[in-house]
Amino acid sequence: MSASGVEGQGPVVGAATTPESAAGRAYTVVRDRILDGEYEDGSMLSEGRIATELGMSRTPVREAFLQLQAEGWMRLYPKRGAMVRPVPPHEFREVLQARQIIESAAVRSVCASKGGSKRLVRRLREVTEEQRRAWEADDLAAFTRADVEFHREVVAAGQNSILQNFYQLLQDRHRRMTTQSISDDTDRAELVLAQHAGLTELIEAGDAEGFARATAEHLNDIHGSTV
Repeated sequence: MSASGVEGQGPVVGAATTPESAAGRAYTVVRDRILDGEYEDGSMLSEGRIATELGMSRTPVREAFLQLQAEGWMRLYPKRGAMVRPVPPHEFREVLQARQIIESAAVRSVCASKGGSKRLVRRLREVTEEQRRAWEADDLAAFTRADVEFHREVVAAGQNSILQNFYQLLQDRHRRMTTQSISDDTDRAELVLAQHAGLTELIEAGDAEGFARATAEHLNDIHGSTV
């Protein structure tokens, strides 16, 4: 299974040319490559190489690296470049804990509302089908983005803006963790799809407590060996 994008590709057509937009472009490209597993944990990146690939000067790339370091994705080494920061085991555990709490709370709210699950169930089935098509197309990046979307829809349906805002902080970590877990064992992709179908059925049945238990099992089955 491969992530989208090819390391070492030539300058991106239409790359930004102003300092502000160039830095934003460099940030987005490098961050996406980290989250999609193209830049592996511990790999070293150079400002010059990224600048050449994106058709821009080193200055906006340096700005992007500084922002990525501040967010915890990279660690900068003077005159050597930037290392992609591995995800510490405690961070895996904490993200999974937070996700379980937030998603379970959202589904309790959904199940307590009259008819609140119908739209969510329909949307979750659509996303699961999108995710299956991405896997069949050998597109890991699209698969992991759909995985994030599935769980984001669950949280959004709970209609708690504070929990939604907090969950948004976890989404990039969720995406990167799923990329790593599926890359480590591609059989997990079919398990993800099967368990997403099961979680959807529990919501349709109004079984919030069953969903909470199944979510804990789901997160452990997919990510447990990485924590």
